[in-house]
This record gives sequence, structure tokens and C-alpha cells, in this order.
Amino acid sequence: MQGISRDAKKQLTKWIAALIVAALGALFGQGHFPGGGQRTSNPGSGPASGQISGAARAIDGDSLFVGRDEVRMKGIDAPEGKQTCTRNGQSWDCGNAARDELRRLIGKDVVVCKVLERDKHGRSLSTCSAGGRDLNAGMVASGMAVAYGGYLREQGDAKAKRRGLWGSEFQQPREWRHERGIGM
Repeated sequence: MQGISRDAKKQLTKWIAALIVAALGALFGQGHFPGGGQRTSNPGSGPASGQISGAARAIDGDSLFVGRDEVRMKGIDAPEGKQTCTRNGQSWDCGNAARDELRRLIGKDVVVCKVLERDKHGRSLSTCSAGGRDLNAGMVASGMAVAYGGYLREQGDAKAKRRGLWGSEFQQPREWRHERGIGM
């Protein structure tokens, strides 16, 4: 760089900095860092907008973060984190049990959510899978979520076998939220 003028060095430095910024932007935009999800389209752009995939963290039994995107599982309703039920005459922390079941179903697998629409809170309403397993159907089949517009066959089976919530006394999650003014 000895034969290059001072102005040329400044210009070269600016170009190198611009390339580094562009490379970092591309890397961040593709979700290649831990906790980052990957989108095949922009879920915020319309009612039905593609797919989100990545590492997931269960919020409760029917919602999760996939990367940085909050997802609500469509067609099911699970107890809220603070909701309790009664099983064998004893209080049972069914809200946290539902979250734990979703964590179990996800395991260490990448979660893929097909975004169908957005709810009134801006969350992606989706059907999700992990390791090829349908998480929405799995939550209802385990009895840790109730059918809410879908998954009636899975609910009928869970109810008949008294799995999860169906082996307890519980208030429907939407009624529990309504009584507490949650999610209105």
C-alpha cells in the first residue's frame, strides 16, 4: 500500500468497511446466529405469509418463540401458565404442565411453522412441526390442549383415554382468560 495515495487509501478503507457491513447484514438477515429463525417469506406482510423455522422456546402450551418470532398454534387452546386444574382432589399446575409437554414434543429438533395468518396481538397463527411431528395435533392428542377449530379426532381419543386435562377437572382456557381479562 506504499505506492497508493492517502485519498485512495481512505476510499479503499470505506469500500472494505461497506463490504463488511453488507456481509454482516446478510448473515444476520438469514438467521445464522443462535436463536435466529429463518423465514421463507415475511410473516408480517399479510394474512398468509409462508414459513418460519429455527430453534424454538415454548412460552406456554400453545405459543412459542421460533427464533425471534412469536407463534400462536392455530386450532388449539392450552391452559395459561398460571392456570391450575384439579386432579384426584389435588390442585395441579396444568398450565405449566402444558408448556412442559410442548417442550417435550419439540425436544432438540428444529421447529417449522407454516404461517396461516396473524392474530389481533400480531402473533403468527401457525401449524408447527418438529422432527416431522405435528405439534398442534400432538398437544391435543396428549390431552394438554383442547381442540379449538380443529383436531377433533385427537381430542376425542385423548378424552376417551382420560389423558392430560381430560383426567382432571379444568376450566376451558378461553373461559379462564375471559374471567381474568387476559387477551382481550
